[in-house]
Amino acid sequence: MTYRFVIRHTHRRLYRCLPLICYFQRVVGHERRKILRLSVTKNPNALWIVQQMREAWPYAPAHKFLVFDHDSKFGSDVVSCVKNLGSEPVRTAFRSPWQNGVAERWAGSCCQDLLDHVIVLNERHLRRLMAEYVRYYHEDRTHLGLAKDTPAAGGNSIFQCRRC
Repeated sequence: MTYRFVIRHTHRRLYRCLPLICYFQRVVGHERRKILRLSVTKNPNALWIVQQMREAWPYAPAHKFLVFDHDSKFGSDVVSCVKNLGSEPVRTAFRSPWQNGVAERWAGSCCQDLLDHVIVLNERHLRRLMAEYVRYYHEDRTHLGLAKDTPAAGGNSIFQCRRC
């Protein structure tokens, strides 16, 4: 049996490994390309997305814009939550992943650097691998867009990886 990526979306990934199917939601800060929050679940829905956004900014003010795609999970509940957090919801155009290039590039790098080389055993194993990859991404991996600097070099990392 093999594993592969099934679909690519702006704010989450569907990853299939034998019977394991997990969705990723990530919050990426565009100024230093930091992964502010990474969440994994087997059954995403609008309520889960809203809860992840509330936990991403518990006390700090949210960012000016929050970019997401046209998935049905990003319905009126998610839009109203984004507005209540003080951000402006911005949807990318239909089938236009380049409009959120930083998040798409992170997903591609994660696939190329990690998931193409590892067989994921279970959801807990996937969370541990992703947390370690984000640490590597922040502290060791250089970025041409940051003048060959790392995201963590620009300040303290505030990454959170939570169980669903």
